[in-house]
Amino acid sequence: MPVNGQPTPEPMAATGTALAVPPAGEAPAVSFREALRFWIKLGFISFGGPAGQIAIMHREIVERRRWISEERFLHALNFCMLLPGPEAQQLATYIGWLMHRVRGGIAAGAFFVVPSIFILLGLSYVYAAYGNVKAIAGVLSGFKPVVVALILEAVLRIGRRTLTGRTHVLIAAAAFIAIFFFHVPFPLIVLTAGLTGLVMAKLLPEKSRSNSEAPGSEQPAISQAAPPAATLEPAPEHTVPSGRRAFRTLAVGLLLWIVPLFVLAGWRGWGSLHVSEYSFFTRAAFVTFGGAYAVLTYVSQAAVGSYAWLTQAQMVDGLALAETTPGPLIMVLQFVGFMAGWNHPQGMIPAQSAVTGALVTTYATFLPCFLFIFLGAPYVEVLRNNRHLTRALRGITASVVGVILNLGVVFALAVIWPGGLAAGADWFAALTGIAAFCVLIFLKADVVWVVLGGGVIGLARTFLS
Repeated sequence: MPVNGQPTPEPMAATGTALAVPPAGEAPAVSFREALRFWIKLGFISFGGPAGQIAIMHREIVERRRWISEERFLHALNFCMLLPGPEAQQLATYIGWLMHRVRGGIAAGAFFVVPSIFILLGLSYVYAAYGNVKAIAGVLSGFKPVVVALILEAVLRIGRRTLTGRTHVLIAAAAFIAIFFFHVPFPLIVLTAGLTGLVMAKLLPEKSRSNSEAPGSEQPAISQAAPPAATLEPAPEHTVPSGRRAFRTLAVGLLLWIVPLFVLAGWRGWGSLHVSEYSFFTRAAFVTFGGAYAVLTYVSQAAVGSYAWLTQAQMVDGLALAETTPGPLIMVLQFVGFMAGWNHPQGMIPAQSAVTGALVTTYATFLPCFLFIFLGAPYVEVLRNNRHLTRALRGITASVVGVILNLGVVFALAVIWPGGLAAGADWFAALTGIAAFCVLIFLKADVVWVVLGGGVIGLARTFLS
């Protein structure tokens, strides 16, 4: 079927190898320099929280550039969904590692975060030093409904490719009901969905599954607009598990954690705020499953309650800033570290203490993310063709659609009905969100221009009203 006037190649049969060599006439192997340019760009356009960021990566890497296949993308996504921490950043790290080894993973994961570090530092300083600036409030009012549109568009995009049969649709619906109405913890939903996918695969014989699921559901469907990926090399050595490499990776990771801790303690003291931030956010990185909102719940209880680093109102404002900057939503933790240093400078200039706290928090939050990928990805690649594991992971992916839908509904309620349903709708937010959704769905507009357009509209409305 032609796409943009060009003939679309026929899908290749799955080979079962780690990475297939593209046949003659297809796109050439991807150079590290070409991939690096994309990872840098991604850091500036990755708006919309994890749902929007995963959708952007899928559109760019699978559909437009064809660097990896649909099946490989979903397999990596399933693994990242099981990890604590920001799944979108870890997915970028996984894909970068898959394409160009450790340096590719570091480049992808780091540049996913670096732009948001500096943008959020600037916004945090303006917030702390000057309070609620009218211009910033206006931009945020335009950003928020666009974020809702991005999430709902991602539900449709990912759902079309993962809900390949009645079983998966039921899993997604059950996940939405469980998390929205009964507030079931996300890790429990993931575990239940995986077990359901595995049990249903064993109970339904092959013929029955093929009748109850959409054609091609045994392999994730590759749309006609997304031909098979132009990948790099057959069965790269770095995708094969190695005990020696795993030990070396773990040793380097521990060294990268211990050395900064002792440097920080020597500078500020073991009982200082910044050492407390380093240890606390390291623990948070290991124990908080379920994405940024699960992390935020855990951190809010400690940072606002136990440590009294900032107020609940400041926590909410930080979430709004993080939601409307590129990069993972978990960057809200950098705002927490910044405000903790600003509110408790401990003999330092407030701005210096705040920047130190922000950078310490960010480093402690993201270092484990790289370690998880570089340690676990080779073993996940080996299990990629395990039929039972694949079916369990597809159940997990289906549940994620329901969880993302919950996120979109919660955001929509907060943005369009900020005072509750009884108080009436914010029609500016509603119309802006609907317009953004239509532009994304029907015009296939670039996400970054849609987000920037929402910010401009919100800013104009603020100064014209």
